[in-house]
Amino acid sequence: MKLEDIIRQRRSVSPLMFANREISKDIILKLLESANWAPTHRKTEPWRFKILTGESKTNLGNFLAEKYKETAAKFSNFKFNSIKNKVDKSPVIIAICMQRDLNESVPEWEEIAATAMAVQNLWLTATNLGLNGYWSSPSLINYMDGYFNFSEGERCLGFFYLGYMEGPKPERTPNPIEEKVEWLE
Repeated sequence: MKLEDIIRQRRSVSPLMFANREISKDIILKLLESANWAPTHRKTEPWRFKILTGESKTNLGNFLAEKYKETAAKFSNFKFNSIKNKVDKSPVIIAICMQRDLNESVPEWEEIAATAMAVQNLWLTATNLGLNGYWSSPSLINYMDGYFNFSEGERCLGFFYLGYMEGPKPERTPNPIEEKVEWLE
């Protein structure tokens, strides 16, 4: 498949649309290897990934749901169950983390941008392999130091839910690029 086609076929697909189908460790490693080729200023390579499957995934779902219950200004049983369902329906969850350069040799936004580019590489590779994903950055990521053992300067930027989809992909037609560009000559 041509790169332009892969880019156009990439979609955010809710984990609730995922099929009950395992993803091999070899495929996950292939996605991570693609992520590892992202551009990075001063070669800081700030992206870090924590792969959750099986019991660790279930434990994450329980942690997130309980943390929601503990911190929600207005608790909703629907939201509580939705958090668990999203985790349960995903064969693999990748915690997207960033290791801040402790010398701060580049601005933090560049480290975040490099991590986002690593995720885009992972996502495009997943699309090419027939997988789908969903990047979620709920406010609950602010509590992940209570779940993961982070290195100094490391933090969670979100979760990437990965799976094979049931049914047709969601449609997407972006607004014309001409609405977003200003030519200066």
